[in-house]
Amino acid sequence: MTYPKIGLALGSGGARGFAHLGILKVFHEENIPIDYIAGSSMGALIGSFYASGLSIERMYQFALAFKRKYFLDFTVPKMGFIAGNRVKELIQLFTHNKTFEQLNIPVSVVATDLYEGKKVIFNSGLVADAVRASIAIPGIFVPEKINGRLLVDGGVIDRVPVSVVKEMGADIVIAVDVSHVKKNEEITSIFDVILQSLDIMQDELVHHREIASDIMIRPHVEQFSSRAFTNIKEIIEIGEQEAYKQLGKVHTMIANWKGSQHEE
Repeated sequence: MTYPKIGLALGSGGARGFAHLGILKVFHEENIPIDYIAGSSMGALIGSFYASGLSIERMYQFALAFKRKYFLDFTVPKMGFIAGNRVKELIQLFTHNKTFEQLNIPVSVVATDLYEGKKVIFNSGLVADAVRASIAIPGIFVPEKINGRLLVDGGVIDRVPVSVVKEMGADIVIAVDVSHVKKNEEITSIFDVILQSLDIMQDELVHHREIASDIMIRPHVEQFSSRAFTNIKEIIEIGEQEAYKQLGKVHTMIANWKGSQHEE
């Protein structure tokens, strides 16, 4: 019997994006096959690690041991405070420096072209280059240059890339949005100003552009900061809980899809 192609659209959200891990773990354990992944920013990072063949256990270990200092290589501010070379080395390590063509699951990574003001979708070439571009928070990370393009965070233009995973061929699209604004957040540095502004802007974008997924998973992680890597265990667990809540809907949707194919 034919089975629907299931696509995951993993959204941006900084540290809150570790909730994606909990969702991947539950789907893996419940034998829900993931055929395509599209990711913006943190969603691109987690999705590409998973598609590279990194086990859920290894990803959990990485997440729980994660410290900001692992990727901070400060530079003289010109186009950003953080050079981004250390984080790129980290991505190369965890993706085994694979190209998109070598991944176990087809992945599309979304970034934003500053020159053209357009969405750029990567699905060929080195994964680490594309993910480094997709996580380049404007004003904080130096933009990534690829093929003459100056690229920044995918979340700027497409926070939860549902249309991208649809275009890849997904019959059922499951979107994960982890990026609601934390209200009354403490603002004490330029990093806080930039990140909170981006969160607010992206929240507005999503309000105005209803995300047309088949299933929307919204882990309640808005009480956590997108920039503090301190509550990772709780964030992952909230992702797991939300995935469990949606399992019934996922199974129903798969059954309905199979039924509609059978009728044809």
